[in-house]
Amino acid sequence: MPQRSDLPRGQVTFLFTDIEGSTRLAQMLGEGYRPVLHEHRRVLRAALATAGGVELFTEGDSYFFVFAEAAHALQACAAAQRALAQHPWDDPKAQPRVRMGLHTGVAHPHGGEYASPEVHRAARVAAAAHGGQILLSASTAEAACTLPDQGWLLDLGLHRLRGFDGRERLYQLVAPGLEQHFPRPRTEHAAPHNLPNHLTSFVGRRGERAELGSLLAEHRLVTVVGAGGAGKTRLAVAVAGDLVESHPDGVWSIDLATVTDPGLVAFTVATVLGLRPEPGRPVTETLADFLSTRRMLLLLDTCEAHLSAVVPLLARLLAGAAEVTVLATSREPLGLPGELVWRIPPLSLTADGEDGTSDAVALLAQRTVAARGGRPIEPAELAGLARVAARLDGLPLAIELAAARLRVLSAGELAGRLHAELTADEADPLLALDAGGNTAAAHPRHATMQATVTWSYRTLPEDAARLLRWLSVFAGPVGLSGVEALLDADPLGPLTVLVDKSLVQAEPGPHGTTYRMLDPIRGYAARRLTEHGEEAAARDRHVAWALAELREVHHGPDAQPVTLSLYSIDPLAAELRAALRWCGTGGSARDGLRLSCGLDQWWRERGLAREGRLWLFRLYARLSETGEPVPDAELARVYHAHSGHAAVDGEFAEELRFSRRAEASARRAGDPRLLARVLAGRSGALRDAGQPADAEKACREVIEWAERHDVASDALFAVCNLAELLWLRGALDEAADLLAASRQLEQLRPAERGRRTLDLLLGMVALRRGDLVAAHEHLTVALRSRMAYGFHGRACVAIKAMAARCVQGGDARIAAVLFGAAESTTVKLHCGPGIFAAYWTAQQESARAALGDAAFDEAYAEGAALSLGETATLALAVEHPDLSVDSGRFAELPAA
Repeated sequence: MPQRSDLPRGQVTFLFTDIEGSTRLAQMLGEGYRPVLHEHRRVLRAALATAGGVELFTEGDSYFFVFAEAAHALQACAAAQRALAQHPWDDPKAQPRVRMGLHTGVAHPHGGEYASPEVHRAARVAAAAHGGQILLSASTAEAACTLPDQGWLLDLGLHRLRGFDGRERLYQLVAPGLEQHFPRPRTEHAAPHNLPNHLTSFVGRRGERAELGSLLAEHRLVTVVGAGGAGKTRLAVAVAGDLVESHPDGVWSIDLATVTDPGLVAFTVATVLGLRPEPGRPVTETLADFLSTRRMLLLLDTCEAHLSAVVPLLARLLAGAAEVTVLATSREPLGLPGELVWRIPPLSLTADGEDGTSDAVALLAQRTVAARGGRPIEPAELAGLARVAARLDGLPLAIELAAARLRVLSAGELAGRLHAELTADEADPLLALDAGGNTAAAHPRHATMQATVTWSYRTLPEDAARLLRWLSVFAGPVGLSGVEALLDADPLGPLTVLVDKSLVQAEPGPHGTTYRMLDPIRGYAARRLTEHGEEAAARDRHVAWALAELREVHHGPDAQPVTLSLYSIDPLAAELRAALRWCGTGGSARDGLRLSCGLDQWWRERGLAREGRLWLFRLYARLSETGEPVPDAELARVYHAHSGHAAVDGEFAEELRFSRRAEASARRAGDPRLLARVLAGRSGALRDAGQPADAEKACREVIEWAERHDVASDALFAVCNLAELLWLRGALDEAADLLAASRQLEQLRPAERGRRTLDLLLGMVALRRGDLVAAHEHLTVALRSRMAYGFHGRACVAIKAMAARCVQGGDARIAAVLFGAAESTTVKLHCGPGIFAAYWTAQQESARAALGDAAFDEAYAEGAALSLGETATLALAVEHPDLSVDSGRFAELPAA
């Protein structure tokens, strides 16, 4: 340890660390704790001392360091946390989670130590942190002139530190290799509650609020039980808000509907309370210990979502925490001893308000005013509103839905229609959701909700009702042309009705208005579609529309092929998947295969080749079930696309198998153009199978065969494959001649034009020849086109080629950035290393040699953080070789 005479003075930064849950860790490990503690000390000392930290004090698992520079302290903390995370601990459960707190202030050492309130403030900052977290005060944030590489500070707001007046703004250091997500800091007088702020006001229920407040003063577990849509959550939140002041340790709301697994219920409660699991200890016990000394109100919302997990958890917590009160909402009682079950009534229909209206009418009136754009309710309508509220049994959600209908109906008209629909004798499809339920309490909820939704639906004229049902086949927003494709008649009239009645949302946009149904309405409409026996017809129409949309992507208004832009497919993805799902389950497998062919390049360029293969396997199975005939030409295209997907996924045996199937089908079809394309793909399968000589031979044979049959442009893929093979074995002149002679062929293939493969390969040839001018020009053309038309996977190849051009041009740092960015995106797109993998590796090694390991790694990491668009912009901004100072074009001419 450095001598105390070396202690810095003036503005210094203090650091405190300790192990979170060290007592529990020591109990769990027993004798094994000592080596863990020793390693923890060794790792910390190495990281902190290396950055200039001076060790002042060590006791148990706690450290006290001082730094002359705040920036050095932050660097040291980041390095220490990374070192702890990467250390090979014998047992992952034994890994110590170290919390760190920093504060900067003016202090002078006396007698080898500091006697300053700044030391205590630093200790309080550390006490607020969680294991793995680095907290710092505002003064440290201000004093740190630099942050660790790619680091930034997350503002955690103002907090009161124990023993200090006022509040301190705390920050968390965020950087690569550091954990980012933690509960709120452990500080005094933190936010007294986390109750949600609703967008609409809470109306009525004054009596119920007062009653529940009184019950919570007498009972430790009160469960508000009622149907869905009865207003349980809104009332519980309002009551909890009234009780914030009477619970000094806060009122905390936990929405269990957002928990995806029953096993995560206790962890969710702990996270809301700012707790983290302790090693070797059930989180329930951690919660029980924490709550044992707290006076707190817990609001557990939607308990029925995970009743089996909530009941034992509450039993344990209430048994060990005498001052904790629980307010729960559920569709059924929890069944715990001491539970008071309070069933929520409908909104009052009695006119007891100051304005002579009931709570139900007041809610309906307020929401109707909002639905009508702020136009006030006429006094003459109040009687009609009262009738509507009564017909809806005072249920808040039903009233909210009814208010939307009052945009186009008077209250009297709505009341008359609603009464007729509620008394209709018909089955309730929503009852299926309660299959297996053990109480009848949920049935009124579903009956009322079904009545409300049924009324919304049955007030429609027949053409609007049919359109609503048929619109349920769309997965998301759709334009007017999509709606028109479903019907034989003009849909504008019924569509206007649906929009006015809020069953369909009209959303204006830069490319026209789209129409969308909310998911609950879509689900209801889909059930009605099935009931009416219309599902097959509607979904077949949807598939036909999807095929037409995909056809428009590939063809212009004159039905001629156009340069393919994959960006045109992106907005259609959800609809195309919905169409494929129907084709694979109840529709035409042949149509599904046609959709798959249209998505061929999109799947691969978006990193979804595996998804494409899975859809194809599903469609093959459907084809076997139905025996639907598919022409050989279409099968050849499908198998050819499947072969390409398998190649991208590295399934080379599958690639070769489907390549052979494609060839067999193409030969049966007798289409020379199709056969040329399939045979060209076969050469790629041979190359991927590790047979380069056979692949080169196949390429030459295909090219020659295509020329004889006057279909040379369809063998373009074989030309590109042959050029790549020639490049690999150094036959650069032949490759260049072959590519140059194929320019016209590329122009004849609209589906290939956007990829600019010939320019990419000519650029690669120029790189091997050392011709940077030609390489730069070809590669920038290829990259611009690939980005412009959405070929993201191929754009990564062009970016790597530009990186190699930078290496050869002497700009190793930009090359490292581009390599880092391209390879990061390649991984995200699940693309393999490709045919140029060895070349990329060699170029990276050259850049590393020029920069040194540290600088190369820094630049590479910088690139990995860039988006594909940012990377392409950077690559295209690389200066043309002819514009550089040492360009031969600017050399002085020799004297005459």
